[in-house]
Amino acid sequence: MAATIIGREQEKRELDILMHSSKAEFIAVYGRRRVGKTFLISEYLKDNIVFYTSGLINENTAAQHKAFRMSMEDYGYPTQSATWLDLFHDLQKMLTLKLNQTSEPCVVFLDEIPCMDTPKSDFIAALDRFWNTWASHQQNLKLIVCGSATSWIISNIIDSRGGLHNRLTYEIHLHPFTLEETERYFESRGFNWSRLVILQAYMAVGGIPYYLSLFQKTESVAQTLDRIYFKPNSILSREYDRLMASLFNSPEPYKQVIDTLSQNLQGMTRGEIMQKTHISTGGRLSRILSDLQNCDFIRFYNQRGNSIRTKAGFYAITDLFALFHHYFSKHTKKAENFFMNHINNPMLNTWEGLAFEHVVMLHIQQIKQSLGFGSIAVEYYAWRSKTTQPAVQIDLILDRADRIVNVCEIKYSRNKYMIDAEEYRKVKSRIQTFLAETNIKSGLHLTFITPDGLIENEYASEVTSQVKLDDLFLPSKR
Repeated sequence: MAATIIGREQEKRELDILMHSSKAEFIAVYGRRRVGKTFLISEYLKDNIVFYTSGLINENTAAQHKAFRMSMEDYGYPTQSATWLDLFHDLQKMLTLKLNQTSEPCVVFLDEIPCMDTPKSDFIAALDRFWNTWASHQQNLKLIVCGSATSWIISNIIDSRGGLHNRLTYEIHLHPFTLEETERYFESRGFNWSRLVILQAYMAVGGIPYYLSLFQKTESVAQTLDRIYFKPNSILSREYDRLMASLFNSPEPYKQVIDTLSQNLQGMTRGEIMQKTHISTGGRLSRILSDLQNCDFIRFYNQRGNSIRTKAGFYAITDLFALFHHYFSKHTKKAENFFMNHINNPMLNTWEGLAFEHVVMLHIQQIKQSLGFGSIAVEYYAWRSKTTQPAVQIDLILDRADRIVNVCEIKYSRNKYMIDAEEYRKVKSRIQTFLAETNIKSGLHLTFITPDGLIENEYASEVTSQVKLDDLFLPSKR
């Protein structure tokens, strides 16, 4: 097995266990487009793959059949079958020959599987028969299905109510890189970037390996963003629409929810989203929100009143490229050198502050580790007042099982951050409002999260703990 893949340690451990299990495995790998699903499976398991094929995006049934037949021919088993039922039967015959020749795990990798399920093609019925009548009884066979259309994977494989109900043996949700994995990725490509520069790239495109691959070590982050996004007809100028179309069969309501959340970056309740989008038919909004969560576009945060309310929290954007796209597509037409020409502009400064808040929320585990309570159960959430106008909000609350609450202020700055008298007054006022509305009895620790720490003064001395950029680069412990 290959061992040069950056990051993905947990997923590689899981795959190792599955490859050496004593039974057939049916594994679904899903996640956002461009996150590296195909690369992980095709590279890490390349020595065990005995059959690989990929669906064709936006092609009809005949084209899908032809692509499958071509893959069969590539593996030395030509066929003229023209239905999914016959093609899977031919695959069964080919695999029987291979399984009889080895006791090693044999991987069948069906990539972009949602594309194969064209209307009235009976693809699911054929896959159902292939697995239930034969493949599930082959001890060293490992069937892996993968695709960017996460909602299809969830509905038709993971939560199937038909013949594949409860047939899946394992699922892997592949998430974007953390900052630590992103740093290792850039180092592997010979980049000599500081962590602040890596953060600036991460704030724009997130931990998506394909987007990260577009950066060049001979360019600054600003130069790259101008080249790949702001330049007319650039490689990412239409990426957002392509991304949504690849993930969802009917992308418009999903885009509507993302557009709505992009105008309320501190988060919205389900009711607020429903009111703004008018999506309320049956469980339709619930499905859309669930699909967006499964694709790492949004995250749900609990809310705290007198108690932690797990069903009355906030939804907020977590996909950093979506955040970047919505922020800048509304402020400017695409133009060459836009980012370079607006460095230190208030608009860019505001975006950096918002993006840094989102990066922090994606690294809660690292924050817990840096503060020394990584093994303690923690509820985390943003908090919004119900009594003040405009509503007072606290960036992040870490509500710990040991009866300590870390009230976190998140501040982006390229240099050390200074708390002045006016800001300290506002922080104290927010905390007092929080205490009054929640009636919380735990001990309170004021925590500042900044890239480079605080300038020492009388107000900084009132801060219980600090989290710096280096802390966000801690490796994940799962």
